[in-house]
Amino acid sequence: MSEEHPGIARFRAAHRERGGTGEIVVLPDAVHTAALAAEALGCEVGAIANSLLFDADGSPVLVLTSGAHRVDTAHVATIVGVAALRRATPEFVRAHTGQVIGGVSPVGHPAPVPTYVDSWLRRHPVVWAAAGHPAAVFSTTHDELLRLTGGTPVEVEPAP
Repeated sequence: MSEEHPGIARFRAAHRERGGTGEIVVLPDAVHTAALAAEALGCEVGAIANSLLFDADGSPVLVLTSGAHRVDTAHVATIVGVAALRRATPEFVRAHTGQVIGGVSPVGHPAPVPTYVDSWLRRHPVVWAAAGHPAAVFSTTHDELLRLTGGTPVEVEPAP
């Protein structure tokens, strides 16, 4: 039996420490998109919580959004109270999360990251999020994501 990937092990420890209840699943292949994750897990794409790290003038902001949504960065920047949210570079993501793009988990980062959770995820009784590696996910709920991360619920797109 091979040893667990360090990113998954760090996530597992942080998840346990925060009282996470979900199942951690390591898939046979990396799932770099919400559609691939949903297909592998047999769920709706909207039940996938994408972890998107943004750069807000050098500070990280994590948005956990439904795979069915795109984040309106201008809208969320206004809600969060920053001038702008920019796509983070891979180096910025690794520096602030200790993880790679596609595997960024909601917890287990070197330092706390302000986190915002898409309210749309409430519509799904089970939500799947990354667990520290592009092939690892864990089951959770919207409310548990808020509790685990100390996050704030947010609408990631403006109301029509």
